[in-house]
Amino acid sequence: MSIDVASVRADTPGCEHVLHFNNAGASLPPAIVLERVKAHLDLEAEIGGYEAADRTADEYERVYAAIARMLGCAVEEIALVESATRAWDAAFYALAENFQPGDKILTAANEYVSNYIAFLQVARKRGAEIIAVPGDPGGDISLPALEAVIEQHGKRVKLIALTHVPTNGGLVQPAAGVGRIARAHRIPFLLDACQSAGQMPLDVEALGCDMLSATGRKYLRAPRGTGFLYVRQSLLRQLEPIPLDMRSAMWTARDQYEVRKDARRFETWESSVACRLGLGVAVEYAMAIGLDKIAARVAMLAETLREQLARISGVTVRDLPGNGSQPRCGIVTFTHEHHAAQTIFERMRDQGINARVTAVGFTRLDMEQRGLTEMVRASVHYYNTEEEIARCSQAIAAL
Repeated sequence: MSIDVASVRADTPGCEHVLHFNNAGASLPPAIVLERVKAHLDLEAEIGGYEAADRTADEYERVYAAIARMLGCAVEEIALVESATRAWDAAFYALAENFQPGDKILTAANEYVSNYIAFLQVARKRGAEIIAVPGDPGGDISLPALEAVIEQHGKRVKLIALTHVPTNGGLVQPAAGVGRIARAHRIPFLLDACQSAGQMPLDVEALGCDMLSATGRKYLRAPRGTGFLYVRQSLLRQLEPIPLDMRSAMWTARDQYEVRKDARRFETWESSVACRLGLGVAVEYAMAIGLDKIAARVAMLAETLREQLARISGVTVRDLPGNGSQPRCGIVTFTHEHHAAQTIFERMRDQGINARVTAVGFTRLDMEQRGLTEMVRASVHYYNTEEEIARCSQAIAAL
């Protein structure tokens, strides 16, 4: 059974106002998410913030359970945080605290800017070395090359970190294959699922990751300021987060503290309860539709957009093909030989079409390798339509 697109568009107030192809930035939330956030803010105004949190404590706990079901893990392995960056940083820096000079961090050439800056900081402070594993001809990280790098450096490899869906177009990295290699060599595997959560099914056992970070604002259609972190139980107690506070640890004596035993050791006390309740609603909404159905429709819409853009004179679709083992994602990138990406973005915006510009500083290794400085990024979601794709393509052709 397919998605009832008319119904989900009716559930999405923003569809009446814009053609939204910036879902890889922040998607349009369904009305039920908006209503839940607003209702809790109203409750805080009426009875007080702490009191409103007390009243909704059971529902708040169900947010953890919903995310755990979505990922196929235990509730104790989930932490709620403010963003995917906060989640990723919490895991990475807890691991990196023990890195020594000469230790290796393995990643891919299309790793995202925020993650790579963290690698650079740890390399500078700890003497670790970053190794960008070569890609295969389609742009995916090469699994044979990954094996070869691990064989070369042995136990000095302390982390494999991969962005599941890179920000600059099309690819879905072979994360499960990376996970199998990481497990075979007992190397911690940190997966950035910022763009894949909500766009496709995620099963941490099948993926083989030890840690997974994600945001709510992108394909999950949740409020901004929400994110979550998964940490495998076998790794959890080896990691002490930086920093700690009264949420992540208990002050047990004048000169002693005890860190929580579950993944909530990565949380901090203050948070937006309203937004996190909205995150829970968004996760349940996506699972009710079916993440497999969402993935299929998003892939179909993205391929339709690529095909239409490729027919426009002067336009080059820049998405890498991958190795063909799985469909490409909903992120579509392109350039125009006569117009700068920023100009196209502004022309689209003036016609009520949301897109974005992705620049070399976001995925420097990949874009420099391909000789690119900027691209237009148009990212579709399941509530978009073929008619919207046609309208977008016509607007670009009219340039």
